Amino acid sequence: MAEITITKAVVPAAGRGTRLLPATRSQPKEMLPIGRKPTIQHVVEELAAAGLREVLLISGQDKRALEDHLDRGVVKGEHHEPWMDLHFFHARQSAPRGLADAIALAEPFTAGEPFVVALGDSVILSKEQQPLLRRMMAVHAARRPAATIAVETVPREAVSRYGIVAAKEPVDAPFAISDIVEKPKPEEAPSNLSAAGRYLLDAAVFAAIRQIEPGVGGELWLTDALRVLLQEGKEIVCVPLAASEHRLDIGNFQSYFQAFIELSFRDPEYGAAVQEWAQKLLRREEHSH
Repeated sequence: MAEITITKAVVPAAGRGTRLLPATRSQPKEMLPIGRKPTIQHVVEELAAAGLREVLLISGQDKRALEDHLDRGVVKGEHHEPWMDLHFFHARQSAPRGLADAIALAEPFTAGEPFVVALGDSVILSKEQQPLLRRMMAVHAARRPAATIAVETVPREAVSRYGIVAAKEPVDAPFAISDIVEKPKPEEAPSNLSAAGRYLLDAAVFAAIRQIEPGVGGELWLTDALRVLLQEGKEIVCVPLAASEHRLDIGNFQSYFQAFIELSFRDPEYGAAVQEWAQKLLRREEHSH
């Protein structure tokens, strides 16, 4: 079996961010800062750290700020960083027809090669020596499944917000699945293991997308295309997030506030001072009630 080299990534970032209005009224949610950097920069830094070289950004209307941020060279007072060496390409999803529809636009870019999909509104924090994407790439190269999916454990009451997998192997290591269900009711969910915004897909996914019909909200769901691959007898493998890893999801104001606070606390220059201020604020709030 010939070796595979994975060099391409697709970043879907065409959603309208309606749950984050009015903050997203005139700017993409992927440009909202988490700590010192916009969300999209955290994402492409992760791609660069994994050794990827070419990135297709799929954006939508009124999202030129994303292209401007990624295409701009080093500005005054800024250091050259590895993500700036990525080669960026751009496509537009003219209407929000779902994640699978956005990924379908990448078929010419991927040219038959396996590729990473990194959602533009999700950031993976990792302290691992071999971070998540590198582990996923190693698993994909070794097992050659049709898809490799990052998964994380979520509270049972939250499964209705995610794509949930049904494992057919022990889940303490990379494991194959028998099914994946989009936004199940808690009592019907096959597990509490959720897709975590990172995928590694083979070219077979494009034919699977062409077979699916619009689902909830009239959108084409990647989950449905993955189910087609399973029904065809192809293998899908999941890689769990490590204990030191977790996902920051910029999907609503609560998760955005939490992400911003967490990275503010980690800031090398101001983190300790911000934590001290927050503790004083909490004590003041407690005394005022």
